[in-house]
Amino acid sequence: MNELSLELFWKPYLAGACFSLCLPLLGLYLRLRREYGAALAYGQIGALGAVGALALGLPTLLGGLMTSLAAASGKHWLSRRLPESGLFPLLFLLGWSGTLLLAANLPAVEHLGQALFEGQLYFVSRELLYGALTACLLGAVLLRRWGRYLLLAELYPAHFLARGQSVWPVQVGFDLLAAAALALAVMCLGVMGAFALVFAPPWLAFILAPDWRLARRVAPALAFFAYTLAFVLALYGDQPFGPVLTLALTGITLVLLVFSALMRRTKIFSRNENPL
Repeated sequence: MNELSLELFWKPYLAGACFSLCLPLLGLYLRLRREYGAALAYGQIGALGAVGALALGLPTLLGGLMTSLAAASGKHWLSRRLPESGLFPLLFLLGWSGTLLLAANLPAVEHLGQALFEGQLYFVSRELLYGALTACLLGAVLLRRWGRYLLLAELYPAHFLARGQSVWPVQVGFDLLAAAALALAVMCLGVMGAFALVFAPPWLAFILAPDWRLARRVAPALAFFAYTLAFVLALYGDQPFGPVLTLALTGITLVLLVFSALMRRTKIFSRNENPL
């Protein structure tokens, strides 16, 4: 690869690498809270905001961020009035239908609507790169500070009641962080690509890792490997990045799950054959 190619592709690769490291960490906490559906909801609402902003002549990055943050801000209010299990599917369906209708009826935004579904990693702007770096660094700092509170809130909720402490500021802050990161990631990786990074590596880490600390290492490592593999395959195969990333993540996850199951089965057989 010559110097010109490196100049063209280092920026997209760096932006996607940031998301491949921060989204799985966010996904661990979303899965712990049984809210991984939020990844689809926030991402799709962000896509709707980006398309709507372009239709109005506003910056797409701003539109995606504002709508996704608005959905996260209204989550606690809506969850008290709607069944929580249906909130994220409703938000996803609203974003999906609105995005498709705007793209179908406004030719000026059709290309953006398609890019948000397929992923437009190779056309990352400087602003989006800065956003990816900010999301990665801010996510690392805040999750290190908030992680203990988020864990206790799910595993031992009586801890805060006994101490007379309120954990909702941390929970709302985490929702806003997840919504902002997903809105940015959708602009880069596409809706399904971003969701795959939030869903597949944490799911596998919950199964394979023996403790929470190791899970926080397994999920980003798996995601980064799958992302790098997908970047190379999509680039040299001239394929849309989002589907290639999703296929790489799901393929690696299935292979590791089958391998883990075979290893457990082998151990069981060896114990039965040698009981002493």
